[in-house]
Parts: sequence; structure tokens; C-alpha cells
Amino acid sequence: MSPHPSLPSWVMWWQRPFPDANTLLLHGRQPALVDSGFVGHAEETAAWAHAHAGTIDLVVNTHWHSDHVGANALLQARGAGIAAGAPEAEAITRRDPGCCAAEYLDQPVAPYTVDIALDDGQVLRLGDADWEVVRTPGHTPGHLALWQPEERLLVVGDALSDYDVGWVNLALDGPDAATTALASLERMADLDPSLILPSHGPVPADPAAAFAAALRRARRLVDDPGGAVWYGARRIFAFALMIRGGIPADEVEPYLHARAWLTDAARLLDLPPEALAHELVTTMLSSGAIVLRDGRLHAAADHTPTAPESLRVPYPRAWPPA
Repeated sequence: MSPHPSLPSWVMWWQRPFPDANTLLLHGRQPALVDSGFVGHAEETAAWAHAHAGTIDLVVNTHWHSDHVGANALLQARGAGIAAGAPEAEAITRRDPGCCAAEYLDQPVAPYTVDIALDDGQVLRLGDADWEVVRTPGHTPGHLALWQPEERLLVVGDALSDYDVGWVNLALDGPDAATTALASLERMADLDPSLILPSHGPVPADPAAAFAAALRRARRLVDDPGGAVWYGARRIFAFALMIRGGIPADEVEPYLHARAWLTDAARLLDLPPEALAHELVTTMLSSGAIVLRDGRLHAAADHTPTAPESLRVPYPRAWPPA
């Protein structure tokens, strides 16, 4: 939680394991956070922000998935404004049932409102520096990056990391979602940043090499739509295991059968949902991505435990009016 050696003194970087996204704190007259982690760790996020900056004026979300917006409600209750990409901001204001894909993915998000809708090219004063909003749809339609041209810093959200690219939802966002994500990566690479700040994993040592690897991975998702569907299914299932402290082995497949995302993935793969659920569990066990321990299936990746009671928040269809 200390300043990253490559970052200016007014930027504080908190690399966090799943289920939280990394959190960025921008010091100055208008203290700001970029992304706020998972709802199960909202108090921890708020305490860290308060310890290092006192009051937070604004939280900017790179997109609305649960690991990025989890402390929004708590920080908003303590006086912070919330800024998000225009398409997602408008949906949250309307209280669309599909907000944050929370019900679809079965990932809890505490209700919040958006105070500032962001669009491409908009300039935000965060801390004491100006940052440009760069629309980077793909992982979600409202996904955005933040560009600080003087320091050549680029906040990339889930578009890429040192080891990965963001999964794409071909069922919800259409068959061109992977192509859209690839175009967003190309646009970000053209900025030629000196430092990339991703939402998961470490700061890449070599930004150009990180973009070259991400572009290759993204091209594979374009060329292999079935592989893109499988990739997303594995990521969503692993996250479900993380936030629940695992799921009893005999309950895993019934849990999967009830998920809208699995039904959609099965349709795109031309498989019965039951067959996809069984194959998903089998292949992830054999690869070591999930493990059986004490009668429960767990995600193998490093992650922070979540208290079960913290997941008891309503789906967006039951959120109070904005």
C-alpha cells in the first residue's frame, strides 16, 4: 500500500488480490479514487482512503463490475461523488435491472447513484492533475480508461493486465464485443504510455511489451468466439467461488444450472446447460484452476476472504430510486 516507485508522489497505488480491483488514490485539493473494490471489503477500502487522504471528493469507476464499484455506496454516504462512463451512468440512473450485470453474474453490488456521466475526451480534475477520459468499450460497453498526458500515465481498467486481457460477453454485448475490445486496446497502445496502471495484477514493467501481448491475446478472442465464451465462463465461475468461500461440491452444478450467464454461454456453444456446467467443473479441476478441499470447490487463484453477510445486498431491480 506504499507509493509505487515509478509513480509521481501524488499517486498512490494499492495492488489488491481478487475479488477486489486495484485501487488508485490521487492526492491533492480534490482527492479522488479510481475504482473502489468489492462490496465485501468496502469498509477496508474506505478506511484506507481516509487514512491516506482524509475525505474523498470523487470516485471514478473504469466500469461497473462488482469488483470495481463495491465501496461506492459507502463512500457516497460519506460525501464522495461518483463518476462513471455515460452508458453505465444512464442505466444506473434509470435503475435498469441489468445494472452492473449484478444479477446476471450473481455478484452483489450495494445500491449507488452516479453524479457525473463521463464521455470520450472529457477532462477531469483528479487530485491536482487533469486526466482525459478515453472510452474503451469491450469488456463492458461503458468501459473507460484515464490518460494523464504530462506524466504519460494510463489507467486501463480491465482492458489488459500483465498476464491477461478482459473477458468479453458475446451474449449480452453482441458478437462484435471482442473486435470492439481489440480496437480499444489498439487505441490505448497508440497513446504510448510510460506507465500502465491495470485493475488486476502488478504494474507492467514494459508497457510496449504488455500491449503487444494483450493485442495477441485479444486477437485470439476475435478469431475464436467459442474460446472467448469459455474464457468468460471460467472467469465468472472462479469469481463466484472466491466471494462465497467456495461452494459445496454437490451444490456446484445446480448452482451453475441456475445462472443466466451459463445458459447464455451454453446457447452460444450449442451445448445443453447441464453439459456445459459439468465440463466447466471438470476442466477447471483438471487444470488446477479450482480445487476440491473439505468437500467444497474453491478457486485456486490468490484471493481475499469475504464475510457471507456482506453479500446480502439487493439486486439492482430492488434498488431504491436514484
